[in-house]
Amino acid sequence: MNQTLIQEILEVVEQAAIASAKLTGLGQKDEADAAAVEAMRLRMGKIEMKGKIVIGEGERDEAPMLYIGEEVGSGSGPGVDFAVDPCEGTNLCANNQRGSMAVLAASDTGGLFNAPDFYMNKLAAPPAAKGKVDIRNSATENLNILSDCLDLSIDELTVVVMDRTRHKDLIKEIRGCGAKVQPISDGDVQAAIACGFAGTGTHCLMGIGAAPEGVISAAAMRALGGHFQGQLVYDPAIAQTSEWADYTKEGNIKRLNEMGITDIDKIYEANELASGENVVFAGSGITDGLLFNGVKFERDCVRTSSLVISTLDSTARFTNTVHIKDGAKSISL
Repeated sequence: MNQTLIQEILEVVEQAAIASAKLTGLGQKDEADAAAVEAMRLRMGKIEMKGKIVIGEGERDEAPMLYIGEEVGSGSGPGVDFAVDPCEGTNLCANNQRGSMAVLAASDTGGLFNAPDFYMNKLAAPPAAKGKVDIRNSATENLNILSDCLDLSIDELTVVVMDRTRHKDLIKEIRGCGAKVQPISDGDVQAAIACGFAGTGTHCLMGIGAAPEGVISAAAMRALGGHFQGQLVYDPAIAQTSEWADYTKEGNIKRLNEMGITDIDKIYEANELASGENVVFAGSGITDGLLFNGVKFERDCVRTSSLVISTLDSTARFTNTVHIKDGAKSISL
């Protein structure tokens, strides 16, 4: 991992975002996902590296994918592991709603958690609460701890939770404490990362979402010094999703065991999900969101807005890029 590679990784998410954004608002969820996948795969193939997808989409979604175990890159150069979600928030993109983005995490070989495309119970919180809140606690306990860490009253706290049936009791408990709940339909990576920055109005992420996005969030939060914990969910009765209608608890445990995960109830810290010496998060907006804008198509250029967070130099870089079209005559600031 080096600065040159990080620049190329930025271009990977930019190209994926542009490809998906061409389908924004057309109601074509799978097509937008497939476009992002192919753009990401194509740009990765031009990088001098021995890349590998260690966790990504596809086992859950009926759409083309960058599959777990897929080799990417030129086949020569440094070894790099990737966790990917080429179109985070496919429904958001399809419906032209806020918060869709192309995201990935990268690390040296062996530096990212390798697991099936399962679900994950997650807890994200600001740096001030790192190591103090705990996913083993009740929501009430964590809100009291968070209140003390941030010197805010509980009624000033905002907790992001995926708007799912499985979270009915969690949402009731959070509101019962007096805290505000911000339900989201998709896109919990952006919500997790927002916890790492003061002033976003997001103080915590709780609840169950997809595991690949959990690994990506962990990489970003590790680099930001924020709190992140994750625990794999393998029981369909807990996940409560139609996508697992034909799955069984026993079958899911077998899949975990086949990938070398024997401690199936282990709670992972950020530095276990993203354990490499050098870890990078990269995201580029497809639609406008909390952290950055979506893709803007203009007559002579395409504009992208991105964020790269790296442990290599302890930076969080917000980048606006102008992609100039052939024959451009007039590019505005």
